[in-house]
Amino acid sequence: MSDDPKTLVSTDWLAQHLKDPDLRILDASWYLPEMGRDAKAEYDAAHIPGARFFDIDEISDHRSDLPHMAPPVEKFMSRMRAMGVGDGHQVVVYDGAGLLSAARVWWLFRLMGQENVAVLDGGLPKWQAAGHALEDMPPIIRDRHMTVRVQNHLVRDVTQVSAASKLEDHEIVDARAAVRFRGEAPEPREGLRAGHIPGARNVPFTELLNADKTMKSPEACRAIFEAAGVDLSKPIITSCGSGITAAILALALERMGHSHWSLYDGSWAEWGMFPTVPVATGDA
Repeated sequence: MSDDPKTLVSTDWLAQHLKDPDLRILDASWYLPEMGRDAKAEYDAAHIPGARFFDIDEISDHRSDLPHMAPPVEKFMSRMRAMGVGDGHQVVVYDGAGLLSAARVWWLFRLMGQENVAVLDGGLPKWQAAGHALEDMPPIIRDRHMTVRVQNHLVRDVTQVSAASKLEDHEIVDARAAVRFRGEAPEPREGLRAGHIPGARNVPFTELLNADKTMKSPEACRAIFEAAGVDLSKPIITSCGSGITAAILALALERMGHSHWSLYDGSWAEWGMFPTVPVATGDA
């Protein structure tokens, strides 16, 4: 892969830049309850040297009933200052699953107007497989101010997605597994209807990943979107269960050079419980 400090970097790249004074590494590991993993405990036991722990559920909008919605600007800024992440830093985000939740934090930084942020391709498993060092010490942190300019075009709410579904002027692409997209498997969150947003296409995020959880090439990703019936000439809204893996699709689109994308933050956790919006099942 070609390293791009604005989207995706290799473990070799990170190893070479590990001592850069303006590098900030974030462990953004996050797991569904059924995965039986404690992200913070795993971070405390072993993480990439210098990494800070980014708690996706805590650094979110707690005024919302929906899971880990994007936080208010003031909260994001204060949390980043406390973590010593700010202007002039190159940020690299990774997770313990390989590539599951790190892209969500990449998207969040982009939403806040931060360009110099990349996901570590293959994450912690790839880093360990390459024989690179881990540590269990928390980093020494110095406050750093961050200038935030919210990029509202990178996020969509239920009203905007509903309009896009009706007008068919955007492609809505769902990152969930095919059985959930078709409504053949129950949702992990209680009280949600099964199915998908009418008119949506299905590109399960796992299809964009290699066996070692690195991301496939931009050319391979493009072919996967096209095979799923996605019209890449249209703006794209990515969606998933709760706004985590939708960001993997967004990252792939950005690497493909498709810059007209946004993420539906509420995703199925919101759409699936809204009684006034329609739900489609099957492949249609």
